[in-house]
Amino acid sequence: MDAETKPLYATEDRIGALEELLNGRYSVRAFLPREVPRETIEHVLNVAQRTASWCNSQPWQVLIVSGEAKERFRKAIYAEASRGLGEDYDFTPPREYVGVYLERRRESGFQLYNTLGIARGDKAAYARQALENYNFFGAPHVAVIHTNEPLGIYGAIDCGGYVANFMLAAQALGLGTIPQAAIARHSGLIRRHFNLPDDRRVVCGISFGYADHAHKVNSYRTSRAGVADTVRFVDE
Repeated sequence: MDAETKPLYATEDRIGALEELLNGRYSVRAFLPREVPRETIEHVLNVAQRTASWCNSQPWQVLIVSGEAKERFRKAIYAEASRGLGEDYDFTPPREYVGVYLERRRESGFQLYNTLGIARGDKAAYARQALENYNFFGAPHVAVIHTNEPLGIYGAIDCGGYVANFMLAAQALGLGTIPQAAIARHSGLIRRHFNLPDDRRVVCGISFGYADHAHKVNSYRTSRAGVADTVRFVDE
């Protein structure tokens, strides 16, 4: 392939860097208390801002909550969750997991519980671990992603692309992340706590910071389906 026909960005080192980031990223469930410098967070945000969106609407708005503000938020959302309150989603959650989707969900859950030494069927321990979502797994920062209500599901889809790019940018800068749908179970509380307008819809949260690599909960990795399981080529 000559210089005139070779794609400008088609180089093995570029795709290799992306593969390395994707292969290295995982959901961190134990963080160090060390805060991330503001300039590093802003770097992540500037990269994620390049996310493609429907009609270039760029519907995401992001709350970066840190320091004392994060602690106040943590206490408020943990208190509501620990009382069994919630189920206040802005977007309808999955009705149920069936077939291979249920199998993957179970595999992921049992990996987590086995790593932590939680016995299968110990529902009380399951519940305690689920509540760690609302401690943000010890992360010093949490991003709350919200979108505009009239944009509906497409606004949420665009926010999903933003979340993926946020996590890859964070990974490239040496940070750990965990995307959290659990936070969106308390959308009403989030709107009240941060004085968001009524037309804002909470998509998810992302807890982030420096991963505690010595913690056993960060030692396992989830599996991925093969391309043959997820893709169908139609040529004729």
